[in-house]
Amino acid sequence: MKELKGKVAVITGAASGIGKALAVKAASAGMKLVLADIDARQLDATLTAFVADGIEAVGLRTDVSREADVLALADLAYTHFGAVHVLVNNAGVAMVKPAWETTQADWDWVMGVNFYGVTNGLRAFIPRMLAAGEEGHIVNTASVAGLLSSPGMAAYNASKHAVVTVSEGLAHDLALRHSRLKVSVLCPAWVKTGISNSERNRDTQTQRAAAMADPVVGKIAMSIVKLVENGISPEEIAGQVFDAIAAERFYIITNAHTLPSVETRMHDILQGRQPSMLTL
Repeated sequence: MKELKGKVAVITGAASGIGKALAVKAASAGMKLVLADIDARQLDATLTAFVADGIEAVGLRTDVSREADVLALADLAYTHFGAVHVLVNNAGVAMVKPAWETTQADWDWVMGVNFYGVTNGLRAFIPRMLAAGEEGHIVNTASVAGLLSSPGMAAYNASKHAVVTVSEGLAHDLALRHSRLKVSVLCPAWVKTGISNSERNRDTQTQRAAAMADPVVGKIAMSIVKLVENGISPEEIAGQVFDAIAAERFYIITNAHTLPSVETRMHDILQGRQPSMLTL
């Protein structure tokens, strides 16, 4: 998509981090905004700021893991603006635990937000976008963790790998139908966001403290905090995303230094060797 002015963007996880930066970038391109976030207070503050700046913006407190919430978001978008041209399934959470200690509740939470948050968005919006027959673009936020497999992040890795493969399949499905909708999958490495504190919205402090007592888990978690603090800015990510939308580029790998690790993993697979210990 080259012309964005006057078009409608739907962005989940839009009250902070990458989502908020994407909303700011979309607004600067003259787009109308439909914003979603699980944090109602932050979402209201974000919407108030946009409206005060003269941006046409509406929003809805949305738990993307719940299909009904995402369907309600789609209803809001089409009722208010009558169309959606850019859909960004961006909400995400993370946790550090080895696979054997990751509980069913942990899996449900991470997969619910990171993976079902995407599939719910696709199901809620794409049929209406296809019916409209207009040019459009879908961006699914994965991670370099969707291309690599780091230790201590079993659920996060699995959810992001799932987002990558669903996005690849989606691009094929749309192409076979000669659709005007294009797809990108966002695979950032470390970004200055609040993702290392994702569990702030969960009542799991006792479990988290027990997990952190494992010296390996503690070391990984502290390393992630430092990497996030020194990561690239959400604004830089947003710029790369909108460049990819304009260029109709599928893979958005924001940190070039991660490419050698992706290549090493590919060689591990092709040569049938043990997986290398790779970093994001």
